[in-house]
Amino acid sequence: MPRYRFGRIAASVAAAYVIAAIALGVVALATGTIDFVWWPLVREEPLDGLTVSWWVLLLLGLVAAVRSWAWWQVLRGPVRGAPPVADRRVTLLRRVLYISVAYSVVVRVLPWWEWWLGIPGDLLSLVTVVLYFLVLRVARWLRLAVLAGGLLSLANGIVLTVSFGLGFPDELEGVLRLSDLTLLAWMVPILAAQAKDPRWSRTTVGIGALSLTLNLLQPSSLGVMWAAGEVPLALLVYSLLGTLSVFGTVWEARSAHDLGSPLPAPRPRPVRAPARRWPLPAMAVVLPLLPAAVNLMRGMPFWLGPRGEIERFIREDGSDPATVAWLAFDLIVGVGAPAVLVLVAILRRTRRLLRVTMSALTLTAAVGAGSVLTYAPGEWWGPPDRALRMYPDDLFVKNDELVLTGISPLWYCAALLASALLLLLLYAAAPAERLRHHVLVAGLASLVTLAFLPAADQSRGPVTTAQDCEPQMDSETGGYKDPDLTAEQKYVCGIRRNDRFRFAATTPDQVLLVHGRRLCGVHTRNDPAELARAGFQRESLTYQLADICPSAATTVQAEQTARDREIEEWLADAQRMCDATPRHRPLIKPVMAARIEEPQRTDYGVMEAYGLPEDDYDPAGMELLDKAQDNGLVAARPGHLMVLSHSDFDVCVTVETYARRPPVETKGWDHVVEVGYERAGDSIVLEDSLGGAELPDLALDGYRGPYRIRVHYDWFDWKGERDNGQRLLIMAFPGKGDKVVTYRKPARAR
Repeated sequence: MPRYRFGRIAASVAAAYVIAAIALGVVALATGTIDFVWWPLVREEPLDGLTVSWWVLLLLGLVAAVRSWAWWQVLRGPVRGAPPVADRRVTLLRRVLYISVAYSVVVRVLPWWEWWLGIPGDLLSLVTVVLYFLVLRVARWLRLAVLAGGLLSLANGIVLTVSFGLGFPDELEGVLRLSDLTLLAWMVPILAAQAKDPRWSRTTVGIGALSLTLNLLQPSSLGVMWAAGEVPLALLVYSLLGTLSVFGTVWEARSAHDLGSPLPAPRPRPVRAPARRWPLPAMAVVLPLLPAAVNLMRGMPFWLGPRGEIERFIREDGSDPATVAWLAFDLIVGVGAPAVLVLVAILRRTRRLLRVTMSALTLTAAVGAGSVLTYAPGEWWGPPDRALRMYPDDLFVKNDELVLTGISPLWYCAALLASALLLLLLYAAAPAERLRHHVLVAGLASLVTLAFLPAADQSRGPVTTAQDCEPQMDSETGGYKDPDLTAEQKYVCGIRRNDRFRFAATTPDQVLLVHGRRLCGVHTRNDPAELARAGFQRESLTYQLADICPSAATTVQAEQTARDREIEEWLADAQRMCDATPRHRPLIKPVMAARIEEPQRTDYGVMEAYGLPEDDYDPAGMELLDKAQDNGLVAARPGHLMVLSHSDFDVCVTVETYARRPPVETKGWDHVVEVGYERAGDSIVLEDSLGGAELPDLALDGYRGPYRIRVHYDWFDWKGERDNGQRLLIMAFPGKGDKVVTYRKPARAR
């Protein structure tokens, strides 16, 4: 293991950084305030709604680990040993690179930013580009490419700084769009030159490539909507991605370190694997071509098309170079170009090229599987033209709808994995030559392959859609009736209606049932810690799981029994209340008298009777309701009668019909009002229009009015389930006139 000039100092600083981050995390966990650890690590205000939790601290711990590694890489200095022969230009480049690293660190930790702070960075970039051109030991054309690309990127940076300082937002937007392209123009030739120059290590070049990749994959926008109190994981990850932009600084520091380190030993000649007999190598080449040939015969040159979360992320949030790279990648795989990589690997047979080829095939298959598994047909973020920003319309749009044609991308994935496995079987290194990462790649390829093999418990099975759960029209009656569902299907319908369970609309029923039975176990054990890990409260699961979970069904049944018992006791108490009220003794003999034995109840405390309507009849009865509320008890208009009572209490009712006017009775009543009622028709039936109480007919046989309606109301105390009760005595008798007569007003409000 190499030793470095300032290795101990760098290790101490890195360890101190990690210890400080852990201490801040403990303080944040103890106080419940995320600011203690977020600001020192991320250097910005926490996202709204972000709280302290173990997974947030874990992500911040990963950030702290990466930054600690970066501190060690920057501060460790060159490798110990005899330095190379001194060269003024090399020494100057090393110093400029160190100054650039220090400048980027200082600028990053500043709590504020001004546009003029970018000017020193542009000057350092100019000197760095020129010195690289003078120091590199590569072909002249590659040095010229480094110089041209560096100057182009520098020009873009200067324009960006000036536009920002002068406040030209339109010009700034155009320059920002070119930043990724100019970055490519600089980084690609300089990394290629470093790879050819023996003074720079492969690790340094790899870190530079990683820095370039992260810059290109950084989302161009974070237009994510989220509910108050909730922070999407994707938005949190996007915020933390910016904190990992330390690889560019590490690449600059390592580039300077390598120039001051002893020259590395000459690289050994690549070891070639022994040749194998055909046709197995030919099969490894042909396999990626088979699905491509089928797709091309159907006129589809693309492998994935606009499907899956990976494509959506690149389309909506990715930079322009990432978008172009994805489109090219989709087209290259779609036409079978991986077969060319396999052919080159078989012809050259170097260990590194074989490993790179197998890794590329496996990673490509994983990307395809992820795209297919995250694709939900018919679910698009906008119209087809937005989903097809990267693809030709004529291949994917039919009748203004987005349609994906061609064979499933999983056939490509299976072919690529099979080709990688053939390469592994044909050209695997001997056991003594295998390294741990070789075994890791082989194991990963095997696991991914096994993931595509069908299993009995993972077959798709039936899918009960949300439409199947809705009431269906009955062709015989013309109405709607609930669908005939099993208990398991009722549970599935409940899951599809519940927004808290986020499953795709095409998720098979058996997957939902497996998830439900797992939650049933959590509900049955009733372990608070397990419920907290599952993210649910036991009460919220009870009714959702009742159709498939015995413990939840028992709880629901017990609660229903308790409610039924309470309702029965309430009704029994109301019956006892009405039985205890005194019976009315008429002063003259009525034609009809009826004491309603059961307590009556209404939804809104309104009972109405309808007779022969007038031409300006108000079907909603709002005018009559206003009149009834004037005296608080009764009102009438030709063809419409209304009686009011308290809507929250049952009412004990007695109705009487007389052939002549009865004497007025006010004793024992709180409120007595008489109104005139014309155009009554053949019946006077007071009822709750919403389907509740219905009283006996008050009309005299063969007499159609006019009538006088006298209503008696009593609000009394009751010692039972309810504190108060009410009773009505309604009299109807022949009489003319529409005058409202109040014989007694209520002494107390009800």
